Amino acid sequence: MSSDDKHIEVLKEKVALLPDNPGVYQYFDADGTIIYVGKAKNLKKRVSSYFTKYHDSAKTRVLVRKIAEIKHIVVDSEQDALLLENNLIKKYQPRYNAMLKDDKTFPWICIKNEKYPRVFTTRTFIRDGSTYFGPYTSGRTLHTMMDFMRQLYPLRNCTLNLEPAAIQKAKYKVCLEYHIGNCLGPCIGEQTEADYLQNINDIKDILKGNIGQVIKILKEKMAQMSSEYRFEEAQKLKEKLNHLENYQSKSTIVSPTIHNVDVFSYVEDENSAYVNFLKVVNGAIIQVHTLEIVKRVDEEKESLLLTAITEIRQRLMSTSREILVPFELDFSIENVSFLVPQRGDKKKLLDLSMRNAFYFKQEKKKDEMNRSPQKRVDRIMETMKKDLRLKQFPTHIEGFDNSNIQGTNPVASCVVFKNGIPSKRDYRHFNVKTVEGPDDFASMEEIIYRRFHRTLEENQPLPQLIVIDGGKGQLGAAVKSLGKLDLIGKVAIIGIAKRLEEIYFPGDSVPIYLDKNSETLKIIQHIRNESHRFGISFHRQKRSKNFITSELDGIEGIGPKTVELLLGNFKSIEAIKTASMEELETIIGKAKAAIVKHFFESLSEGNP
Repeated sequence: MSSDDKHIEVLKEKVALLPDNPGVYQYFDADGTIIYVGKAKNLKKRVSSYFTKYHDSAKTRVLVRKIAEIKHIVVDSEQDALLLENNLIKKYQPRYNAMLKDDKTFPWICIKNEKYPRVFTTRTFIRDGSTYFGPYTSGRTLHTMMDFMRQLYPLRNCTLNLEPAAIQKAKYKVCLEYHIGNCLGPCIGEQTEADYLQNINDIKDILKGNIGQVIKILKEKMAQMSSEYRFEEAQKLKEKLNHLENYQSKSTIVSPTIHNVDVFSYVEDENSAYVNFLKVVNGAIIQVHTLEIVKRVDEEKESLLLTAITEIRQRLMSTSREILVPFELDFSIENVSFLVPQRGDKKKLLDLSMRNAFYFKQEKKKDEMNRSPQKRVDRIMETMKKDLRLKQFPTHIEGFDNSNIQGTNPVASCVVFKNGIPSKRDYRHFNVKTVEGPDDFASMEEIIYRRFHRTLEENQPLPQLIVIDGGKGQLGAAVKSLGKLDLIGKVAIIGIAKRLEEIYFPGDSVPIYLDKNSETLKIIQHIRNESHRFGISFHRQKRSKNFITSELDGIEGIGPKTVELLLGNFKSIEAIKTASMEELETIIGKAKAAIVKHFFESLSEGNP
């Protein structure tokens, strides 16, 4: 038994002594450094899984090899395990734990515990009896709320001590805010404390989402003032009502029956997970936030989602008792129920959150690709290698297509893609030489043989992948030529059939179907379309040239070399027709110039 095996056996003996309680486990390396912290509803069962099964992830296998010591902490509940794990990860930042890529603090709206309370934004939460609302995950939302409330309710922003005795002694003078209408002058007794506190109560209701209650109170006050002929004051209340109703109409109302719910969705890729959070109060979405988690080992999605839920709810101080999630979570939080909605408004909410998470992921990928084009190339190459079962990255791909119309002028095209994009200077045209009539299979066999016979002769690098525009027949013809050149197994080759975009492999009669949105299929389609376009353009040129040369070939006494000279200098048949005798003589001599001139003059006069 090796020393590594002996060490694993020692760890297994320690694991066997772990309790079946919820708790947190810690892995230490040989230097005594914490390298991983995990939570478990059953410590023995969870920790033993690291040592009793094979792990697909190489990172997890490395982690297990580096474990030198195991310690654990038993807690009373699964919720305590979640919270303790979260705090330990923040404290020690173990190397193999998933990393939360969002460690910023969020701002709050504070209503200060003082006479004539101030309302301001802060990132510092002080437990001094003040009331805090938030935190706000969007700075734009925060500033919109502050501007809205200042517009509705003039409040002081000075730091004066507005005790009644100080106001009565007339210790203070009004400032500029009073003169421009942003403050009603409580420092000089022009606004009563009762009136000021009524404004503060309205602000609290608005921040709690109880806008309807504020609107109801203002309507009652406005009706009372109108009945008392206090029309100017009633008009001011009407303006406030208009602002409130306009603000309420712009709120994202999802369902009036959903009162206090947290929504969490989850999407992932190979390296990261993205968790979107929506907070719904009184039917409206009041908070939105997306958290990115960088994977370090092969952690289950349930564990990563629980980590994100714990972190976000702690940071945003959420106390919602219902949490909507995209899949079942085998973990419990005290006084909280998890729900996987299947239909209705709650399912729509979860779908909205999923879209937010997906768009966040896409934006991250775009930013990453813009910062590092090579990372984008590597990712695409890795995807193609996996999807097409290749042995190496297809950094050099060649695509082939035949083109003929009713058997005339058969040609073929070869397009070259490097790192997933066209390399147009490497494109090549072929005239089919050995095939009579419209035989696409034979034409493909000829072109593949000629292309790669020359590649081998000139000692040029072979592509990692050949893409044939066609199904089993075309692919079989191409493979036949590769066999003649002893390239079977040295170059990967596939065919793409047009009708259903099937991908065929040599020797396999059953095609595969790639997801229509996959990058691999899009690149293969691009190669197929380019080879088709390039082949068709060459075919058109050839047919056009053949039409021109056939007209010139009808001139008795004018041979192919003379025709070539004429076309090379004048470029078109029309230019030859209108050329002067002197211009023709300069190119082909006096005698032949006279023949050509006479031929076109007789055509214009209608003579044969």
